[in-house]
Amino acid sequence: MLPPPPAPLLVVEICQRLFNTLQLDEGRAQRCSQVLLDAPIQLSQITDGYEAGVDLLPGLLLKRGQTSMVNAKKLEKAEARLKAKQDKRMERDSLKTSGPLVLEEASASQAASKKETRMESSGKNKSYDVRIENFDVSFGERVLLAGADLNLAFGRRYGLVGRNGLGKTTLLKMIASRSLRIPSHISILHVEQEVAGDETPALQSVLECDTTRESLLQEERALTAKINAGRGEGTEGARLSEIYTKLEEIEADKAPARASVILAGLGFNAKMQQQTTKEFSGGWRMRLALARALFARPDLLLLDEPTNMLDVRAILWLETYLQTWQSTILVVSHDRNFLNAVATDIIHLHSQRLDTYRGDFENFMKIKEERLKNQQREYEAQQQYREHIQVFIDRFRYNANRASQVQSKLKLLEKLPELKPVDKESEVIMKFPDGFEKFSPPILQLDEVDFYYDPSHYIFRALSVSADLESRICVVGENGAGKSTMLKILMGELAPVRGIRHAHRNLKIGYFSQHHVDQLDLNISAVELLARKFPGKTEEEYRHHLGSYGVSGELAVRPVASLSGGQKSRVAFAQMTMSCPNFYILDEPTNHLDMETIEALAKALNKFRGGVILVSHDERFIRLLCQELWVCESGAVTRIEGGFDQYRDILREQFRKEGFL
Repeated sequence: MLPPPPAPLLVVEICQRLFNTLQLDEGRAQRCSQVLLDAPIQLSQITDGYEAGVDLLPGLLLKRGQTSMVNAKKLEKAEARLKAKQDKRMERDSLKTSGPLVLEEASASQAASKKETRMESSGKNKSYDVRIENFDVSFGERVLLAGADLNLAFGRRYGLVGRNGLGKTTLLKMIASRSLRIPSHISILHVEQEVAGDETPALQSVLECDTTRESLLQEERALTAKINAGRGEGTEGARLSEIYTKLEEIEADKAPARASVILAGLGFNAKMQQQTTKEFSGGWRMRLALARALFARPDLLLLDEPTNMLDVRAILWLETYLQTWQSTILVVSHDRNFLNAVATDIIHLHSQRLDTYRGDFENFMKIKEERLKNQQREYEAQQQYREHIQVFIDRFRYNANRASQVQSKLKLLEKLPELKPVDKESEVIMKFPDGFEKFSPPILQLDEVDFYYDPSHYIFRALSVSADLESRICVVGENGAGKSTMLKILMGELAPVRGIRHAHRNLKIGYFSQHHVDQLDLNISAVELLARKFPGKTEEEYRHHLGSYGVSGELAVRPVASLSGGQKSRVAFAQMTMSCPNFYILDEPTNHLDMETIEALAKALNKFRGGVILVSHDERFIRLLCQELWVCESGAVTRIEGGFDQYRDILREQFRKEGFL
């Protein structure tokens, strides 16, 4: 290492040598705006305005022939800012969870609003509108809604629609549990998607909806027992007087009569009102749940697929009743006709957000299609504009005379609004494997069949029906008329009391039950389910089969219990078709399925080379698929030549006679 000379001399000498090395004379230095400094300067004062990480070297050391590198430096800075902004957008868009999901309990969060909190706590100007702003809903690690807004105006009826598994049922549960901030003075009642049965009588089940009445009666019984046992402390009498006053105010004595009237309107006779809830079929349990809701008369009524397992008559009655409902309704439904009759607004759940549309479902479809077309046109136009600007930037990037224009174009790009292409939902495709062989008739037939569970009450008398491998038959009728019983007789699960069931020896029937969830092991995955029932295949084969019904990716390895109602139905379809039947008997197959899957199911059954008999009350599904309509009533099955239109007219005429219309 050389010994350092005196500092002032060294600095002057180095600067002079550097100046001589660049071979710049004084005239040329003036033209290039470069001077030999005669005093030191503080570089930190010059670079204070620059962003960290920006490479300053190209701007400090100039090549020969370059005349305006200051502008180039600004250009690089502008490009860096634009790139950083784009990277930030990409990072935000990629926040959607990928990889295996940890499914836990659903949770919700909502940004605080001091104004709303003050209004609610003050108790003044109480509004029954529901406004939930900027909230998130997740299920375990899976984000269902992010930064969503939900506004429900009091007295309007909202239909909530969207694909299976996106979180419609979870959202209703979050609202019902008040996990989202809803004013405490708004009463909420949730009619759940799956109704459980227990030992409670039907009438008592309805009465228990009035929690205020029930709590007062329980306290009254406890205090009375305490007084009768001589264990009172002297204050029980005063409290009893208060309870009796409150019971009188809410007209508690009239509640049983009112509940009985509601149940009777839904088809429950006096005997049925005393039966335990577990004795009823799925359709009657749904009616019971609706009766509880109508009895409670909440400010916000939440209905989760209320038409599931209801017969056509009950659906028409419910449509008529809800059209006169005075408070707010939020209903999840995949029945287009029901939504057209009931909904005043449609809320579309997709892409982790909620979009609201005025009008019924048909109006929603028209507006949505138009919005999507406009969105795609705007996106494509902006992309063309961006490309045009980028071509200019790339062409004149290093042109000093155009540097300011390039910087202006970059700023313009940065300020352009962020538009996204239309998120096209993947098409739902279902395929039923063919097990087709040419069979000589008869294929499946009941001849003069009588059947009963109790000899005093015949379900069928002299029932004669038949089907072949081209049949597309839909069975309709009221709940309890014997539709499911007839299907079980056709399958051979129930033996006729009298008469003959004939089935071709090569007939292989696939059966889908309306209570199909009870036939699934909910604690294992769909892949394990198929492997246990149909051993001998590889995991890839099971996954491929499940994928044919929309149960793909991580859905196939999640516990069945964690799947939505529609996804469980798809697992049941996969299980049913694994053995390649040549005839399908389906009992309420559209329950819980979204509209896209219902249409895919109808298309798949139309293409299936085999016979189909099904029970359904979904009008659109029936019209898409069925060629014959059988009405099950009064111990007989009648074929209606005019199809569903004629059947609907018959029911409306009955309603007129009974005073419903």
